[in-house]
Amino acid sequence: MSKSVGIAPHNAIAKSTVHWRDYYEMTKPKVVMLLLLTALVGMCLASENWISWKILLAGLTGIGFLSSAAAVINHVVDRKIDAQMARTSNRPLPKGKISPQRALVFAGVLTVVGYIILELWVNRLTALLTLASLVGYAFVYTMYLKRATPQNIVIGGLAGAAPPLLGWTAVTNDIHAHALLLVLIIFIWTPPHFWALAIHREKDYARAKVPMLPCTHGIEFTKTSILLYTVLLGLICLLPYLIGMTGAIYLVGSSALNVGFLYYAWKLKFASDENTAMQTFKFSIVHLMALFVILLVDHYMRFTF
Repeated sequence: MSKSVGIAPHNAIAKSTVHWRDYYEMTKPKVVMLLLLTALVGMCLASENWISWKILLAGLTGIGFLSSAAAVINHVVDRKIDAQMARTSNRPLPKGKISPQRALVFAGVLTVVGYIILELWVNRLTALLTLASLVGYAFVYTMYLKRATPQNIVIGGLAGAAPPLLGWTAVTNDIHAHALLLVLIIFIWTPPHFWALAIHREKDYARAKVPMLPCTHGIEFTKTSILLYTVLLGLICLLPYLIGMTGAIYLVGSSALNVGFLYYAWKLKFASDENTAMQTFKFSIVHLMALFVILLVDHYMRFTF
């Protein structure tokens, strides 16, 4: 007999033992680590010299705390939706391991501590921009856009694309066009990345009544959108080389990664099987990680030799 999925009652929370791992899980550590990688690259590309360890440590810690706080708020706001989806039903809030009140207190502490670190040991511009990213993701995207429009991830993706800019401003206390270009790359990368997962989990989103693109416009339309965004991403990724921001190492490495992403997007559209959407989603993560590592290698190779 199947069991219905739901949120555990409050008294179940009181009886359960809260473990630190439950709080850690709410911060979405894998996502935050990817954000911090892009922030680190933003820091390094902002200077031809090695970054001060104080700025490096304080910047990444503050950005990490505020990013984690946004993730926790996302868990609180989405707890009812998460309870209806197989991918998220075992999260701490739907399982009743942590109460929404405790989660919000945890998010508040992370927010205050993270902001203070950035304000005192980095600079106010970075502190305010990081706080704005938190508001954009946790409130504008999670509370409104996610439930309002199938273009939710396109509009809301701007908050998740901000870390390279935050890293750049942490070093320079200034907004530069090169940093905005890094933001643009992640902004264009986000829709094909997330829509591939949305195709794989289309039934989950439909059950939870979240208007993701595969639910509102169909899977084939979403596949076409992924393919077109992937082509656009490949073109956008050429810009750092064309404007002299990067060298040949980046050109070769990014081109190879974009060809790989395009292969998966093409296969998803024209020759997909039941695993292709998830394979595309997983490759997209590798794509972004490798792309920013290549940016880093290219930068230091250019200024070392």
